[in-house]
This record gives sequence, C-alpha cells and structure tokens, in this order.
Amino acid sequence: MTGFGYNVSGFGSFPSRGGGGFTEATGGTVTTSGDYKFHTFTSSGTFEITAIGADANVDILCVAGGGAGSGSNDSNGGGGGAGGYLEGSLDLSATTYSVTVGAGGAKGNQNNVGASGANSVIGTINATAIGGGFGASGRLSTTGADGGSGGGGGGFFTDAAGGSGTQGNSGGLTGYGNNGGSLGSYVADGGGGASEAGNTDSNGHGGDGRSWSGNSTTYAGGGGGGYSGTGGTGGGGNGYQSINSAGNGDNGTANLGGGGGGSYQANGGANLGGNGGSGVVIFKYQYQ
Repeated sequence: MTGFGYNVSGFGSFPSRGGGGFTEATGGTVTTSGDYKFHTFTSSGTFEITAIGADANVDILCVAGGGAGSGSNDSNGGGGGAGGYLEGSLDLSATTYSVTVGAGGAKGNQNNVGASGANSVIGTINATAIGGGFGASGRLSTTGADGGSGGGGGGFFTDAAGGSGTQGNSGGLTGYGNNGGSLGSYVADGGGGASEAGNTDSNGHGGDGRSWSGNSTTYAGGGGGGYSGTGGTGGGGNGYQSINSAGNGDNGTANLGGGGGGSYQANGGANLGGNGGSGVVIFKYQYQ
C-alpha cells in the first residue's frame, strides 16, 4: 500500500498465535479458567509444549503419593505422611516432558505397617516430589518412615518415633514437607503435612497441607493418628478408634497426596491403617 507514507509489506508477517502470541501444549486432562489453561495429570503421561508464546512462564504443581497409616491391635498406629509437595513458575521450552504420578502407599495387614507413597517426577526439568512415609506401629515398635513428609509415631503398647520430612527443592521448584509427630504418648501421632508437622495440636492431628496459588486447592495433608487423630487439610485421612469393634483408618484422598489415617482397637481385632492418597501433577499457563 502506498500514498500514506509507508509500505505495509515492510512490517513482515504478523506473529502466529503459538510463536509470539500464546503457549500451546497437549497432555493430561485439559481445562480452562479465564485466560489460563490447566493440564492435570492424575496418572503418568507426557506434557508436550508445541509452541511457546511471548510469555513462556508455566506454573507447576507436583505432589507425590501419601504414605499409608498403620493398623494396630491393643496399640495406636501412626498416620501416614503426606506426599512431598513442589511448586513454582518456570520458563519452559517447546519440548516433551515426561510425567510420573506417584501412587499412594498401600495399607498393611493387621499390626503391620503399610507402605510409603511413590514419587511423582517431571522429566527434562528433573523435578522429584518424594512419597510420604508410612505411619509407625506401636505394637511392633516400628518407627514412622521418612518421606516427603514423615509418617507419624505410634503409641500405647510401645512408643515408636515418627519419621522425618525430607522434601527439598527440586528441578527449580520449591519443596515442602514436614516431620511426622513424635510425642511418645498414649495417643498415636499424626503424619506430617506440606505446611506443618504432625501433632501440632498434641492430639494426633495430621499436619495440614498447602494451598496452591494456581487453583486455591489444598494438597498434601498428613493422616491422623489412631485413637483420636483427625487428618490434616489437603486430603489427610482420619484415624480410627474403637474399644470393641474392628475398623480401618480413613484413606488419604486420591490426587491430593494425603496420608492415610492410623487405627486403634483396645481389645484385639483386624484393624488396619488407611491407604495413602495418590499424587498429582498440574501445569498452568496463559493461552489467550
């Protein structure tokens, strides 16, 4: 075009939506909220960025599986520790990122501890959220396991210490995890959560989880100890208490990484801790 003192062709081609406009990606379950897109992984898969926009920033949440609570006969089983919690914002590249979502730890047989949760991992950036530790067994004198957050201690028959929270920063993301409760008391201890240790109220309470700014949901709460412990916010299962009847601790909530609740029964019986809740990985970016 001429006559107005400029030539439109001199500006070149306008940027494409993916090149200079907005980021485009595939993988997981895709949802939108306002100008943002979420890719949520509740099972393992791949997150592929096919085009990076002018703003390459991606918000990331990575939560591991929670640990199982412990069951006990004539003693108090500790609550499972929450899965390790990672969050942060990174400038990512147009490439493929492998995603592994950790399973929750499975409860054990009567009087036996269960399993710790499995790690959640994001490849390429090498981010690892560590699975939560299983709760202690007061009957077996087995201590709570170390993990992203540590499993709670056991009590009554013998005192068994809680595990340590070992989640640190990883892959450029900030890590959160805390110790399981370890009071050495009649009441079993709660598992650690992303924002606090177990037993902050001295009553077997699982440590509370942490709210992710990306969607305001709370993740990674510790399981409550057997006898009277309540699960921490963010998916921690409640402990179970009965004098004469068998029952299990509540399971940690799936895809929140909560620890399973412990259990207690005074007069024998097949009491089991709860399973840990599975983890989750979420990517969030501006798409319009």
